[in-house]
Amino acid sequence: MDDLGTPVLDNHLHLDPDHGRGIEAVKDFARSGGTHLLVVNKPSWLLGVEPETGEEFRPVFETTVDVVARASEVLPGRAWPVLGVHPGLVSKLVDDRGFSPEEASDLMRAGLDVAAEYVESGEAVALKTGRPHYDTTDAVWEASNEVLRHGLALGAENDCAVQLHTEASEDLTEVAEWAEERGLDPRKVVKHYAAGRLAGPTPSVMSEKDRLERAAERGDPFLMETDFVDDPDRPGAVMGPKTVPRRVRWMQESGYDDAIRTAHVETPEAVYGLDTEATLDR
Repeated sequence: MDDLGTPVLDNHLHLDPDHGRGIEAVKDFARSGGTHLLVVNKPSWLLGVEPETGEEFRPVFETTVDVVARASEVLPGRAWPVLGVHPGLVSKLVDDRGFSPEEASDLMRAGLDVAAEYVESGEAVALKTGRPHYDTTDAVWEASNEVLRHGLALGAENDCAVQLHTEASEDLTEVAEWAEERGLDPRKVVKHYAAGRLAGPTPSVMSEKDRLERAAERGDPFLMETDFVDDPDRPGAVMGPKTVPRRVRWMQESGYDDAIRTAHVETPEAVYGLDTEATLDR
């Protein structure tokens, strides 16, 4: 097992123990030098769940909580769940199931309420929400922003971070302002799939070298991720589980030691309250 001499956290990936590689992907991550994971539940429809109520999201969350417990057993550090409702669900509900945008928003907010129960009980460390990254009607866009703002309010209520899936942007100051209005520190709002620059929330930077160079040279807080989707039908989709450890080694070779500490020790502590050093068995 490779030891990079530092905690190595992938801030956003998915594990599917029933249809994907599941724990085998975690073992690949650990063998490459990875130590900690934040595991985000897969979109409900990819797990065969078509909810009618908020409570019906629970099997999606339980699947993630269960696989995270198993992942922690094989990691030199540990894993934590991030639970929520994928913003793309709004289109599934409106376009495929005949919901109005307002009805879709109501259901998605109810799903977030259930996810927040897991944070309140200590079973999850953060929530996941957002808005579509593709063009929608004005009504769907506004309904999605209502869901996003509800997620931020739940983050404030539960004093937890909120991961966002949004459109590609280097300026989300409006969302940061929404967080502040609801009592949530904007630093605890995390844009998943970020580039190397971002105004407003904390960027979770996709682990491509050019993006990481930009983030490292800026010197601002950031996290690293792969968005590994664990889908056997899309084996090359996004990035594999070995990517973050390999990029950390490349960053070490490139002299980015301060940025490594920022992404894998300091920012996880500031955003999630997670101590990646104390939770690391050596």
